[in-house]
Amino acid sequence: MAKADKTASIAELTESFRTSNAAVLTEYRGLTVKQLTTLRTSIREHATYTVVKNTLTRRAAAEAGVSALDGQLTGPSAIAFVTGDPVETAKVLREFAKANPLLVIKGGVLDGRAMTADDIRKLADLESREVLLAKLAGAMQASLSKAVYLFAAPLSQAARVVDALRAKVEEREGAAAPAAAAPAEASASDAADTEVSAEASTDDVATGGDSQG
Repeated sequence: MAKADKTASIAELTESFRTSNAAVLTEYRGLTVKQLTTLRTSIREHATYTVVKNTLTRRAAAEAGVSALDGQLTGPSAIAFVTGDPVETAKVLREFAKANPLLVIKGGVLDGRAMTADDIRKLADLESREVLLAKLAGAMQASLSKAVYLFAAPLSQAARVVDALRAKVEEREGAAAPAAAAPAEASASDAADTEVSAEASTDDVATGGDSQG
């Protein structure tokens, strides 16, 4: 490979390391071109699967500050540079390796931290980002529903208190009306008694005159 081509390849790999949130190193010895194409197609939604030269990749990784692959770049190597969901990428690689045992997952790097092959298998066992987001959304919705209930409950209680107070006021006003009528009736009765007393007094005066005569 010409020096210019090597320089360009190193620069491209360096950029891939820097812009990827994860990278998974594999050995593809014995896989056919068709099988590699199938793997690329399966993984392209979340990653790009690139066959690499070990010497150039070592230099690119060093320039990108990636040391997780030190000592692992041997044999026919290909790297899945992950720009999407690392969990989904790990799942695709695991399932492909099950169907095609010649694909060997050797290790990788996730957010700057080294991963072993076992770490990547554990990563594949996790739920995908979409599933986690769906669960988070469901939890948030449930929390919001609870919050709405908690906010609404005091308001409904306050409304019941107001209604109860209103009923008590109306009850008191209803009781006050007959009480107000009672004094009026008493006054009328007193007036009648006064008139009777007056008539009685008149009769007494007349009678008294006869007695004296």
